[in-house]
This record gives sequence, structure tokens and C-alpha cells, in this order.
Amino acid sequence: MTKHLLSIFAFIIVSFGVQGTSHFVINKEHYAGIDFMRIDPIVALGLLVMLAQGVILTLALSRFSPERVTIHDGVKVSLAFGLFLATYIAIVEPSKFVVPSISAWFMIEGLASVIQFSVFGVLLGLIHQKVS
Repeated sequence: MTKHLLSIFAFIIVSFGVQGTSHFVINKEHYAGIDFMRIDPIVALGLLVMLAQGVILTLALSRFSPERVTIHDGVKVSLAFGLFLATYIAIVEPSKFVVPSISAWFMIEGLASVIQFSVFGVLLGLIHQKVS
């Protein structure tokens, strides 16, 4: 149970860190140019989604590799889910909404997703490897 709680907490921290830095610091102008974005995002909903995704990822790793988890296992599970989510976020969203630049959207969302799920994958593997 401890490994799952730590994994969920790690997912929230990594996700908030990567996505928050991307949205509110590095790519602030990009997101400011999107007229359908909320000025004040509903942070509680974002945290709820991160909690749910963290639960799914930690339980998926336990099912995928119930014994002797490696960092590589954590990265594989995390990147698989990340790829699944990023294809929608990076490709489908700009096909539905008017965004300033589709290519910029691909790059920004794609890179943020790769970083988020790669970093979390390492932590997921480490936590499952070290904590019973």
C-alpha cells in the first residue's frame, strides 16, 4: 500500500511540476494566445485527474510486473500510458480547437508529455523496486 501512495504522490508532484512549469512559466505566451483557456484554472479538477491517473499507473505496474520491478518496467508502463494520453492531447485537441499554431501545439504538448511520463516512469520503477 505504501508503494502505491508514494507512487500517486510522485505522479502528482511530477505532473504538476512539468505541466505547471510548461503552462505558467516556459510556454506562458503560447497558452495566453489560446482564447478558450480559463484565466483561473480549476486546480481541484486537475488534482483529481492526477490522483486518478496516478492510481491507474501504480496499479498497472503492479499487474504488469508483480515481482522484481525494475526502473525499466516503470518507464515502460508510464510511457505507454503517456503515449496513449499524449496522442489525444497533442494531436486531437488542436484538430478540434482553434489554436495559434498546430505545430507549436504538437511540440509543446508532446515534449511536456515525454518529460512528464519519462521522469515519472523512473520514479515509479524506483518506488516499486524499493518499497514493499
